[in-house]
Amino acid sequence: MGSGQVTSSVSPDFTGKHVTVAGLGVSGVPAAKVLHARGAIVTVVNDGDDARAREQAAELEKLGVTVRLGDGDTLPEGTELIVTAPGWKPTKPLFRAAEQAGVEIWGDVELAWRLRGPDAAPWLCVTGTNGKTTTVQMLASILKAAGLRTAAVGNIGVSLLDAVLGEQTYDVLAVELSSYQLHWAPSLRAHSAAVLNLAPDHLDWHGSMEAYARDKGRIYEGNRVACVYNVADKGTEDLVREADVEEGCRAIGFTLGTPGPSQLGVVEGILVDRAFVEMRHKNAQELAEVSDVNPPAPHNIANALAAAALARAFGVEPRAVRDGLRDFRPDAHRIAHVADVAGVAYVDDSKATNTHAAEASLAAYESIVWIAGGLAKGATFDELVAKSAKRLRGAVLIGADRALIREALARHAPEVPVVDLDRTDTGAMLQAVQEAQRLAEPGDTVLLAPACASMDMFANYNQRGDAFAQAVSELGA
Repeated sequence: MGSGQVTSSVSPDFTGKHVTVAGLGVSGVPAAKVLHARGAIVTVVNDGDDARAREQAAELEKLGVTVRLGDGDTLPEGTELIVTAPGWKPTKPLFRAAEQAGVEIWGDVELAWRLRGPDAAPWLCVTGTNGKTTTVQMLASILKAAGLRTAAVGNIGVSLLDAVLGEQTYDVLAVELSSYQLHWAPSLRAHSAAVLNLAPDHLDWHGSMEAYARDKGRIYEGNRVACVYNVADKGTEDLVREADVEEGCRAIGFTLGTPGPSQLGVVEGILVDRAFVEMRHKNAQELAEVSDVNPPAPHNIANALAAAALARAFGVEPRAVRDGLRDFRPDAHRIAHVADVAGVAYVDDSKATNTHAAEASLAAYESIVWIAGGLAKGATFDELVAKSAKRLRGAVLIGADRALIREALARHAPEVPVVDLDRTDTGAMLQAVQEAQRLAEPGDTVLLAPACASMDMFANYNQRGDAFAQAVSELGA
């Protein structure tokens, strides 16, 4: 951890500046409006030219913004700055042209960071392959329990531009950041930040695991108080070591085991802090009980510890950590208990859209009938199946890439009975749940943790989870 300087929050002057906004959508339209209102000469470029894009273009053109639909690759003449939607790949011709012309590229997060006022609320930031949203919501719940004015913002809920420029004033913001957003946020400097975990994801966008990890690690740059890392995931600690931070910023680990000094962890069912206490080599501060975490699955306890570490770095009292965790309710389709039918628990973790998330989900139960499959997005399943094999009573496979999971099961868990459903219509979920019921015995958990994306059969993971819950309700009936 080196020592870095935080950039001052003097808002840039956009008057008369030619700014190109790349992409319409949820971040592009507000960015264009904000820049236009601050006197910039704004041109929006967008790849698509569909009905939604034309509607958004008409809204912006009324304000005097120029919009170019169907061409997101050509750099408009005179461009002095690009503000991009986070999902646009760095390899796009537009950005190559910008780099050759010496034009800076910001994301919407960078724009929000630059537009903060001198008395702006500090940011507590969270990234990671899995668990970001839950951790940020837990953090916001803890901060609220401490009586602080806060919001969960960023890649979740309220947009950062709205949070920074709105009339509502905040004491502190709980900020979820994706690897895309971090890639385009070069001057962001958090009060404290956490990287929850690192597993291969979005490699088509970043180009390599190294580039993906490097973008995640940007969240630590210039941290003032704490860089929070996962003791069980050495990659996150490596990112802390490489970060250029402010003098006095500390590395704080979280672990599901007994914590060492400068760590938070678990002792006999209690979440404890050995980082933000006096005499941390000898003392530990009780924060909450494992039973205060909802649900108390191992990966969710890890999320709670990361949230607690960021809150404690901000000076929050132990009681608020406990109260905030007790008040927290997770979003739908995240390891949600749907029902018990004939002594079998049915759990919806449709949000487990990659192998890393599914592994965490499978680790939470002893005896599982696993419903899995969908779009693999280039993933392989050998490691996941090998680690989880002893917990599996059976498996029901659905979706376009189910053969990849079936082959991994044959290699690493040949004794586990497998039902392969050769159908990709939405009605397949009801049959999957019925087959899982047939394989399950009292005391088992039927777990929907697909380890795959949903778009081969469903609009999104929410719809997939709803279909699972509906099928379970039909069993109960």
